[in-house]
Amino acid sequence: MAIPDYKAEKEKCILFLKSYRSEEEPRNSKYMFMLQHISNRRRQTLDISLTDLEEFCVKEEKFRDFVSDVQSNARRYISLFAEAADDVMPESTFAASEEDSFDVLMRQREQAEALNTHQQGDTAQLLPDILRRRFRVYFKPGVKCEMRSIRTIRAADVGHLVTFKGICTRVGDVKPLIEVACFACDGCGFEIYQEVLGETFNPIGKCPSGFCTNRVVPNGQLFLETRASKFIKYQEVRVQELSEDVPIGHIPRSLTVQVKGDLTRSLGPGDIVNITGIFLPKPFTGFKAMQAGLVANTYIEAMAVTQCKTRYSDFSVSPDVLSKLQQLRHEPDIYGSLAQSIAPEIFGHTDIKKALLLLLCGGVKRSLTDGIKIRGDIHICLMGDPGVAKSQLLKHIVTVAPRGVYTTGRGSSGVGLTASVQRDTVTGEMILEGGALVLADNGICCIDEFDKMDESDRTAIHEVMEQQTVSIAKAGITTTLNARTAVLAAANPAYGRYNVYATPQENINLPAALLSRFDLMWLILDTASSEADIALAHHVLHVHREGKPPGLAYSPIILEELRAYIAHARTFDPNVPIELSNYIASAYAEMRQVEIDAGEKAMGYTTARTLLSILRLSEALARLRWADQVIEDDVNEALRLMKMSKVSLEDTLHDANPKLDPVTAVYMAIRDWADGQHVTEVLYDRAVTLLVGKGHSKEVLDACLDEYASLDVWVLDVERNITFVD
Repeated sequence: MAIPDYKAEKEKCILFLKSYRSEEEPRNSKYMFMLQHISNRRRQTLDISLTDLEEFCVKEEKFRDFVSDVQSNARRYISLFAEAADDVMPESTFAASEEDSFDVLMRQREQAEALNTHQQGDTAQLLPDILRRRFRVYFKPGVKCEMRSIRTIRAADVGHLVTFKGICTRVGDVKPLIEVACFACDGCGFEIYQEVLGETFNPIGKCPSGFCTNRVVPNGQLFLETRASKFIKYQEVRVQELSEDVPIGHIPRSLTVQVKGDLTRSLGPGDIVNITGIFLPKPFTGFKAMQAGLVANTYIEAMAVTQCKTRYSDFSVSPDVLSKLQQLRHEPDIYGSLAQSIAPEIFGHTDIKKALLLLLCGGVKRSLTDGIKIRGDIHICLMGDPGVAKSQLLKHIVTVAPRGVYTTGRGSSGVGLTASVQRDTVTGEMILEGGALVLADNGICCIDEFDKMDESDRTAIHEVMEQQTVSIAKAGITTTLNARTAVLAAANPAYGRYNVYATPQENINLPAALLSRFDLMWLILDTASSEADIALAHHVLHVHREGKPPGLAYSPIILEELRAYIAHARTFDPNVPIELSNYIASAYAEMRQVEIDAGEKAMGYTTARTLLSILRLSEALARLRWADQVIEDDVNEALRLMKMSKVSLEDTLHDANPKLDPVTAVYMAIRDWADGQHVTEVLYDRAVTLLVGKGHSKEVLDACLDEYASLDVWVLDVERNITFVD
């Protein structure tokens, strides 16, 4: 293998920076324009795109192997591009208003350098080029760049530029890392600069100035001048491979990523990211080196970081997407379409999907003047028989949510859910490492097999679900971590399957303190029904055969549009008008009374938190409408979902009675109410209020009104008010 001519390679770098012109702006040199901004102090990074480099090398014959050389020896080519940028850096066209500390130090250093060179001819005091630079060089991945998993990065890739995908499990603090050390001699005042390339270095022991070397007495001592040294921002991140990349029987592998300069603080715990960087070895130092021998550790020096999932707060909806979302919003049943687009491969569960849609949308967080905070996140527990697709729904919600963490009850401890104390590998200090609930901050934490958790571990969730914080007092660390997460739990009843002969409390088998924190406690019973079972079997067979759901009456909204719609909906902060206060209060009081009347057969646990749940669900429905105010229909739908969460249990308990079709059930409810009130006229609004509380929708009510009006059972006026015919 021929020794590369780095002078010629530097000339190639200069030619690329000067000559490359993008197709969007063929008149201007892209990188000279970038360097002009750096010279004018409006930019601090020189981002070299490998796509641009490939495009340029196709046109130039002598650049044929240039891209592969850059990718296989990236660390050296960063310094070559930096030197090339220094050579072609244009003059500043921006007059600085005032000098900063860097300007003052540089002017003093240049004056001292000129004086030293002129008088003594001593070259040891020359300023290194890296000290003069106000920018860093980064390589950005190309379009054809191969995406790899952490497991496939091997020893042959040392020094190469690699791109991989992983999840951040630990993010260290940002600390200053010395890049150029300045030493001052206490005998002659001489300053010498030493460039630091790694994490450790051997400081210069003797003063190399002519004054000290010619003296008979011992040389003066050198002291590190932190004020004249150059530091950069440094952060260490631990990245773990994704669960889908782990082979059977193996555990996930991790890799240390060193982030420097402007890339710091671009990663957070729990983020799924694409990282492009240079794979480098790091030999052990100190006592560890004696144990490790010739073995070296490895790390990635980050060049580019891209978030795989954009957070709702960082989501920017383009005008084209917004116009498309506006068209979706004006569809007749956008609420149902959005809900059906959640896991369309799963048969049925229409109302559960609507509840999960509201979970993604969330309510409005309130911060009162006295410091009290009322959460806006919606918590849902799916409790049902085996085989009703609870876990599949949880898995799908994790993929839909920009920030989601999936864990199981038996595989999670209280420490694993909240936070644990670890020792920092760099400083040796005790630090906190967030658990699943902390990693899901501003996202969704899905906990499967919730009933299998130990009671001591389950109590760790209580504070998170209401106060949305995790309080820690361990190893001398007393602090409070944010855990503003929505909890979606799935559990089986106490007996494996729901036992209709036992009370609901015995079946649910969760403490009241935890049960009251869930906004919706959804009971899903697997009841035998020949028609429903045949439809389910046909659906499952079609999915197995074709790999997609059968032809639906609607076209599911794609995942990106669903995320964009929810992200825009979350920008609204709807409030509850005073006109609805009495209506909501009476509905809450009625729910309490029904529970008291039911006694041991009560299917829920209604507290003041239930009232807040009604408000949160109503606000989420208003957000889906892109509205700033809650209306009565939102409250009715919230009450209907609460009613429907127990409907499968009610159907099972009333199997002894003949089942009524929905239209007949609506007619009987209206007739019974009119007979009880001794009236022959029923207002339409009163009928809606009456039936929504019983779990019926407005569509069923309208169908009932039209059907029985055609039979001359009652007469409807223009406003669809009912008058019974004698």
